[in-house]
Amino acid sequence: MTEGGSGGTPERDGLRAALGGLTTRGRSFLAAGMAAAVCSFLLGQPDLLRVGLLLAALPLVCVLVLHRTRYRVAGSRTLSPARVPVAAESRVRLRMENVSRLPTGVLMLQDRVPYVLGPRPRFVLDRVEAGGRREVSYRVRSDLRGRYPLGPLQLRLSDPFGMCELTRAFSTCDTLTVVPRVEPLPPVRLAGEAAGHGEGRQRSPALAGEDDVIPRGYRHGDDLRRVHWRSTARHGELMVRREEQPQKTRCTILLDTRAAAHPGAGPDSAFEWAVTAAASSAAHLLERGFSVRLLTDTGTCVPGPDGTGGFGGGTEPADAAGLMLDTLAVVEQSEEEGLSGAYDVLRGGEGLLVAFFGDLDERQAAVAGRMRQRCGAALAFVLDGDAWTRGPGGIGFSAGQVPMAERLRLLREAGWKALPVAPGDTLADLWRAGSGPRPADAESDAVRTPAGGWS
Repeated sequence: MTEGGSGGTPERDGLRAALGGLTTRGRSFLAAGMAAAVCSFLLGQPDLLRVGLLLAALPLVCVLVLHRTRYRVAGSRTLSPARVPVAAESRVRLRMENVSRLPTGVLMLQDRVPYVLGPRPRFVLDRVEAGGRREVSYRVRSDLRGRYPLGPLQLRLSDPFGMCELTRAFSTCDTLTVVPRVEPLPPVRLAGEAAGHGEGRQRSPALAGEDDVIPRGYRHGDDLRRVHWRSTARHGELMVRREEQPQKTRCTILLDTRAAAHPGAGPDSAFEWAVTAAASSAAHLLERGFSVRLLTDTGTCVPGPDGTGGFGGGTEPADAAGLMLDTLAVVEQSEEEGLSGAYDVLRGGEGLLVAFFGDLDERQAAVAGRMRQRCGAALAFVLDGDAWTRGPGGIGFSAGQVPMAERLRLLREAGWKALPVAPGDTLADLWRAGSGPRPADAESDAVRTPAGGWS
């Protein structure tokens, strides 16, 4: 459970703002009183003047009394949980406490929420005694990923006659993060994945608590059997050897976010499928002990200092997964024309490369082919964006793009294990297919069965 922000005493509106809070009833009384006063002068009726003064004075007195109200109310908001997957619900609890010595009147609470999360929740609280507390709750859900602000919480005060209403707002807001769904994937060994030192595994100096080949100074508690006597004689102090340990297999997940490569929009679009697949792949590989980073076509890399492409070897798997999910929650389609930004980040020795491509022309397919030379093994999921926009069973492709069979052929000739993705395909089935031998004939992937399998 994540604690939301806590607001202090609401900001007090000025008298001018209080006059602006007159309701329709209050404005009607004020207008009627002024009209009666004018008529009393025109008709010479002093009794009518008294009636007019009474009608005009009542809403003004209500405004003054409400403006001078000394309610001191504290409010807080709690989200449970503050990070949810798409289409999941989160409960928001509002807590109001009367910290003054006077009981309150009827209070109406309203919390500001984005339209995508549903209508604004409103609650009416009866008289709250001095020192009393009230708690209310509501649920929010979203079919679209993103970060959504909740608040500020508004408190509406009204007088007993309904002449005036004042809205006072707390200053604190909270954020609900809606991340992509993480689908479970089968624990299969991907094509080209190394099981030990080799092209899929990289050696790097160990971090704190791990061993490496560079001797270091003796520390209290080190095993004397690890003293490196040759280095000790050379440096004149006790030196301890740190033996090499196998490091985690590295994996880069490449997400193609180009708007031109993913036609269509909405929860069922090709781009949203790719985002969900990238999130599921990252979580699955982290659970299997990989050192994973997320890379986009713009060259942005997570984790990594300033997006320069570090794998973040010292990051805990849970922290790395949370960081990637938070990044994918707000990732948007880019205006990039090609994949050169991602290619520049791939400097070689990448281990396993898992890519989710959109529509590719010949030039971008060639760039993807050069990417293959900078990694140990490569698996590509190629999304047919036209299939999403034209619906199942359609044929054809956009101008400037090559047919799906040609895209697969170009990638496979470059050494990729390339799989086509169409509407209705599940990542789990494709992930299992990625563990098999690389198809030799790309044309066999161009024809789809109605059930979503291969023909």
